[in-house]
Amino acid sequence: KYIVQGYGMTEISMASHLPDLKNPKIGSAGKTQSLTEMKVIDVETQKELGFREKGEILLRGPTVMLGYLNRPQATAETIDDDGWLHTGDIGFVEEDGALFIVDRLKELIKVKGLQVPPAELEDLLLSHPEIRDAAVIGIPDPNSGEVPKAFVVRANNDLTEQQIQEFVKERVAHYKQLKGGVEFVEEVPKSPAGKILRRFLRDREATKSKSKL
Repeated sequence: KYIVQGYGMTEISMASHLPDLKNPKIGSAGKTQSLTEMKVIDVETQKELGFREKGEILLRGPTVMLGYLNRPQATAETIDDDGWLHTGDIGFVEEDGALFIVDRLKELIKVKGLQVPPAELEDLLLSHPEIRDAAVIGIPDPNSGEVPKAFVVRANNDLTEQQIQEFVKERVAHYKQLKGGVEFVEEVPKSPAGKILRRFLRDREATKSKSKL
């Protein structure tokens, strides 16, 4: 037995992607359903990307909403002139059409203009045998704009920040390293559905910064 996932949102009325239940690809949200078009674009240039390149997922088709009720500006910001719905989700597509969701656009950490999905670093941290849970946010930095900071729940209290920094440094590009530091916490704030509440962590960081002024 296994768990599979699909992909959809209220604005498209139904699921835009569903997995092949007979031969599911682990980690994928599946392939586009009938009459649904999809493309992945660069967030900065708005140019369409190729296979395995991460960008914002756009959808188009007859199930896409006409717009938000009495909210013309919000509608214009979500659906462009060509009818593409900007989902706000970051992902990539493999050669066989399988879609992989990476993160939310608004959650991206921008380090000197380079985009760092916090979920990528969280997955890496969770692969460490002595880390029980983790969350990553971007914190302000005068030189880089933002830098990643990790909040870690240890499974072993002997685990140090230096060990975590080295673990990450060996596995990611320099701009994805935890230059904002590592803070050990008792738990990661989450919604009832299990979603990391990064805004709580950002608010806490903002409060700490103000207290230092």
